[in-house]
Amino acid sequence: MGGSAARLPARSRILVVDDELSVREVLTEGLRSFGYDTCPAASADEAERLLRDEPVDLILSDIEMPGRSGLDLLRHVRERYPHVDVVMVTGIVDTETAIRSIREGAYDYVTKPFNLDDVRFAVERTLRHRRDIVEKEAYRRQLEREKRTLEEKVEERTRELREKKQEIERLYRELEASYESTLQALVTALDFRDNETQGHSLRVVEYAVEVARELGIGEPQLGWIRRGAILHDVGKIGVPDAVLRKPGPLSAEEWEQMKKHPEMGYRMLQHIPFLKPALEIVLCHQERWDGSGYPRGLRGERIPLGARIFAVVDTFDAMTSDRPYRPALSIAQAIEEVRRFAGSQFDPRVAEAFLAIAPQRWQQIRDRVHRQVRELEAHVRRDLWAARVDELPSRW
Repeated sequence: MGGSAARLPARSRILVVDDELSVREVLTEGLRSFGYDTCPAASADEAERLLRDEPVDLILSDIEMPGRSGLDLLRHVRERYPHVDVVMVTGIVDTETAIRSIREGAYDYVTKPFNLDDVRFAVERTLRHRRDIVEKEAYRRQLEREKRTLEEKVEERTRELREKKQEIERLYRELEASYESTLQALVTALDFRDNETQGHSLRVVEYAVEVARELGIGEPQLGWIRRGAILHDVGKIGVPDAVLRKPGPLSAEEWEQMKKHPEMGYRMLQHIPFLKPALEIVLCHQERWDGSGYPRGLRGERIPLGARIFAVVDTFDAMTSDRPYRPALSIAQAIEEVRRFAGSQFDPRVAEAFLAIAPQRWQQIRDRVHRQVRELEAHVRRDLWAARVDELPSRW
């Protein structure tokens, strides 16, 4: 009960246990005169009863007593009241027993005949020792509380940061999707301007991503390749309709105008930081592995990888699309052309990745994009029809 108290009161209470009345009285009164609150017990059994009823801070106990000894009491205290220290009192001839009591858990001992100052010194040293233990334990608990509080704050802050990070990532994905939609709308409008190439931008994006994945390319590089593929022909906005929509072969002068579109597209977009990594494809998508391309005549690996990938799929799409001056090649024929020009027009490693993809996959992409283009055309026709109906006179 009280003997297990963890805090020492300002006025320490000491239990004096001795079967000799005179010794009990001397110790009880002497310690009381030193400012301690004392209570006497004539036996180990009586001491145990007192311990159950009232708290004590220290026990001063004789070793040799009739019935149960001071060592028995010591063992009981160590088991039931571990926060109560015991100082043993023993005869001068029984020092070995006193030392054994220290091994069993007594903090100190005094010998009979004793000097009250010696007893006082032993009691003060023992209580000071206990007070140090209590203070250290209190300090440890305080540190644990502070640690738990800090851990809780760190955990809460981490949770807040995680939630904010997730929110930022969500907003970023939405922003990216918005950018993608805007870019796709721009390029789709350009595709509609050039009747020969409707759906071209959608297809080459899908093709380029397919080959990039076959080469082991992941995000974020995959995203830049996707955006570069979307925007590759944006420079054609600056090409006159007479050149862009000419049904037959271009003249030398017209061809020079057409060849400017990579640089025109690059200049149009170069001041948009978000698109900077994608502009390699816009500028270099007409370069060739052997250096015969334009606008800068780059050769081999000096051409950015995204542009090398795009060169293959752009040519593949051109070969498998109808033109006024020639019919489309079959997918199988176009694949053989890619194989034939690997190492000259195309990066051989990129061509190998392209050729590793099953022909059926290219057909699936073409079919899916065709459906998307038809749906978009139907949507545009509906919007145009609705706009015309709104413009009709109200009397109609």
